[in-house]
Formats: sequence, C-alpha cells, structure tokens
Amino acid sequence: MSQPVNPAEPHLSLSAPAARNLATATVTVPQMTEITPRWLNKLLPWVDVDGGVYRVNRIARAPQGSPANEFGEVKVDLLTVNGGEPKLPATFVDYEVDPREYHLSTIQTVLHTHTRVTDLYSNKIDQLREQIRLTVEAVKEREEWELINHAGFGLLREVDPTQTITTRSGAPTPDDLDELLALVWKKPAFFLAHPRAIAAFGREATRRGVPPPTVHLFGTPFITWRGVPLIPTNKLEIDARKHTSSILLLRVGEAEQGVVGLQKTGVTGEVEPGLSVRYMGTNEHSIASHLVTRYFSASVLTRDAIARLDHVVTNHYHEYAWK
Repeated sequence: MSQPVNPAEPHLSLSAPAARNLATATVTVPQMTEITPRWLNKLLPWVDVDGGVYRVNRIARAPQGSPANEFGEVKVDLLTVNGGEPKLPATFVDYEVDPREYHLSTIQTVLHTHTRVTDLYSNKIDQLREQIRLTVEAVKEREEWELINHAGFGLLREVDPTQTITTRSGAPTPDDLDELLALVWKKPAFFLAHPRAIAAFGREATRRGVPPPTVHLFGTPFITWRGVPLIPTNKLEIDARKHTSSILLLRVGEAEQGVVGLQKTGVTGEVEPGLSVRYMGTNEHSIASHLVTRYFSASVLTRDAIARLDHVVTNHYHEYAWK
C-alpha cells in the first residue's frame, strides 16, 4: 500500500513553477556545476562481469624459505644451457588457492516526477528526459568518487605499501614523478591527480626550467611528464588543513595486467553499459517513479599496476626576481 504524500515535502518532485520557467523562458537545458569531465571513467578499460563477481587469479606466494622472485611469488626454476646434456629442472607455476573476488557495488536512487509537470511543460525541453539526464550525471559523479575513495576497492586504498612513496620536499617535483614511473614502469598509462596538485607540479617543473609539454586527448590539452599525461580529477581530495593530496600512476587493461573497471551490461532498462533506468509506476498522487541503477567496481590485477605519491603539497609558490 502506498504511503500518503506530504505536500510540504520540498524534494518530492520537480515543482511546477520551475518546470514552467524551463518550458516558457529558458533556452538552454539545466546546468549543473557538479558535472566534471570524469576522465577516469573514460580512460579505464571496462570489463563485463557475469554473475556479479570478478575473480582475480594470481601466482601463489612462495613459502617461507622457498625460492621467490622480487615480488615474493613462487619462482619458476629455469636453466640456461650453453652445451652438453645437463639435467633440466622440473617446475610448475602455482596459483593462489583462495583468489580475491570483487563483487559489484551499486549506486541507486529513485527519481520522482509529477505527471502534470512532464505532460504540460515539455513542449520545448522534455522534462522527464532532463530529470533523468541530470540524475544519471550525479550517479556518474558519485561513481568516479567511489572508484578512487571506496573503502573496499577504491584506487587510493588498493595501492600496495611497497608501491607508496612520499614527496622529497612537499611540493611535487619531476624527481617525485620519476620515482612513480620507476614503480609503474611497464606501460604506464596516466597520472591521476587533483587539478591543484597538477598546477603545483607545473610550478615546480617550470622553476627547474623544464616546463611540461602538453598532449591532446578527447580534444582537451593535458600536461605530461616523460610522455605520460597528468589527468585531473577533483575526486582525489585535498586535506583542507594541510593542503596536501596524493598523485596516482596507473597501468590499465587486462592484457597489461593493469587496473580495470568492472560493470554488468545487459541489465533491464539499460540506457548505457552498466547503467539502467526502470519505470516503477505512478502512484495515486500522479507521482511517477524511475529507478536509476549503476553496477560497478574496479580491480588492480597486479600490485605493480598502480603507485601512489603522498604528502603532495599544493599551496607552495615561488617568487621570481625580474630584471
């Protein structure tokens, strides 16, 4: 049984005056300051997950006292032969018995629209379409934040301690980014940083006489270091008291044993891969409801696929003596 609607509830659905203004006077679709380019979502390769679970199979760690490679994995016993008939070693590659599983997370909300509003005030701009568009944008913004900050799979927390370093002097310098590149040296794809952290790096590089060059991606210029672009995102937050943040360096893709995004495609009401809008019905108060759902997660396939630079000071400036 549906619950009675409280007419005083301010956010039940779009108000008629607001919709009427959009229909009769406004010439642009509604603008939302929160919307960002969300480069991370575009640059991550996305893997379709069946059954809602993505299992990452890795090589087993070597038992105490057994031969191991530099990452602590079981070492494959090999022999280089120059001649003769030496006895060849016997070996096999052991896998983890209990591989890690990633379960898809869900972002959901119910969009309410009054049928009177969508019927009467959609002559110039489709009110329902715009309500769905803006709600989907908000879901995508939340998704990018979760990809970076989620306690279970967020990229900030998925960095292995051996892949974490701190700045040498506070502000991010070319030396610091070189250290990150030394950690993720197998096909590094991009740095990920707050715009203020990127600006801080630009100041330090310029001060050393090596202003970073730019590259165009998606029709937008990005500064680079050693040919690797620095991708801005405001979801890598800045400590308001210390003015510090972190910078990530990623390798991406399943084939590269990198970082991948996870999603479930083909769901009912899908408007784009992994994101659905389902009509839930109209109640006795003429309020139509739509369920907006996004299924997603992320996975770091090997520990050397991502590295983090901490204690990045973003408010350090230089005074230049002009002659």
